[in-house]
Amino acid sequence: MTNPAPKSAPGQKPFTIAICGGGIAGLALAIGFLRHNVPFHLYESANAFAEVGAVVSFGPNSLRAMTLIDPKIREGYAKRATGNAYTEKKTVWSDFHASMDCGVGKAGEKVATVNAGYIGNGCIPRAHFLDELVALVPDVNVTFGKRVVEVEELKDGVRLHFADGGKAEASAAVGRDGVKSNLRHIVLGQEDGAPHPSFTGKYAYRGLIPMEKAVGLLGDELARNSVMWLGNHGHVLTFPIENGEMMNVVAFRTTGDGPWEDEKWVLPMDRKKRWKETSKTGARASRKFLGLMEKPDTYCKGRRTCLSGDAAHASHPNQGAGAGMALKDAYLMSNLLGTVQTSSGIEGAFRAFDGRQEAPDAEARDDESGRPGSCSSLRRKGVGGRCGCVERESADEVIGGYGGGGSGAGFCGKA
Repeated sequence: MTNPAPKSAPGQKPFTIAICGGGIAGLALAIGFLRHNVPFHLYESANAFAEVGAVVSFGPNSLRAMTLIDPKIREGYAKRATGNAYTEKKTVWSDFHASMDCGVGKAGEKVATVNAGYIGNGCIPRAHFLDELVALVPDVNVTFGKRVVEVEELKDGVRLHFADGGKAEASAAVGRDGVKSNLRHIVLGQEDGAPHPSFTGKYAYRGLIPMEKAVGLLGDELARNSVMWLGNHGHVLTFPIENGEMMNVVAFRTTGDGPWEDEKWVLPMDRKKRWKETSKTGARASRKFLGLMEKPDTYCKGRRTCLSGDAAHASHPNQGAGAGMALKDAYLMSNLLGTVQTSSGIEGAFRAFDGRQEAPDAEARDDESGRPGSCSSLRRKGVGGRCGCVERESADEVIGGYGGGGSGAGFCGKA
């Protein structure tokens, strides 16, 4: 059965857009469309809205994009985000501590601080941020259980084919279905290697520690404020969430070259393996709190189909810019389609968006986001190499690049 493209309501544009994907990227675009009277329907493959991952943090550009899409997004984020607890650290993005004796300092020693001005460091559980976005999108505009497997170009639109056998028509389709995007394969083709995400060589153990336990182990200041612990071939990030009730822990490990061996990207944590691997980083100052972690988890085709967000340009995890770029994309695309008056004008808007995606921002962000991870793991040439012995004056390179603002994944890909 094919569902025809819904007719636009009075005052809306005379066309409709199918948004494929109901994560942060898809919902942000939907909210932008609502502000610009662009008719849309969002198709989500899962049976309910849900986010994979623990916490997301946004930098200045991402926060500005929230306000530009809809001030209510920024208000929802501010209501649920948690920053550093200490007044004197409200403008601090993160303190950086050596987790071992090395060229940047002695184990436990603070070696640098990154300031972020009035923005400071705000972190929000992904599920909470998603809830704030969901509240701004009418239920009538969403259908669950619809995984797109094919997009058929029609004379004046597209026909979506779903895994359950259903079909739906729209004036155009936008893929916002993340790094595992099905539309990415449709747009770029199965034969090309570009549609397939590649393992970046980094993975992370993540979990939560009740703040009382964290304070008892690390002391009040270290537990209640953002800290990056630097070590050989790995680093650990800790910061407060849930209004200071919990401390979030993300322990990154670098494997080097080679594929990810498991077909699943998120695995239950093997505590013995985690303990063995963190011992290799020399992270003596940070290993002790890893045992307390709870709930651990290890552009356009044809005329009318377009990619954006992680579906178009997933990046390395170390600069935390994925969700931030998705917000930027939502702002740009909703504004472009907001200027379109007829269905035929969609193609020009997509071409303009595609041209913007070829600008240096996404590719440069992907290249840059690998650099701070190498620095924090003391692997970058001139910042420690294998032995982790670096000059103290190189600490500014270790911290370079942080504060970009978004989400992260251990897989990347560029359209």
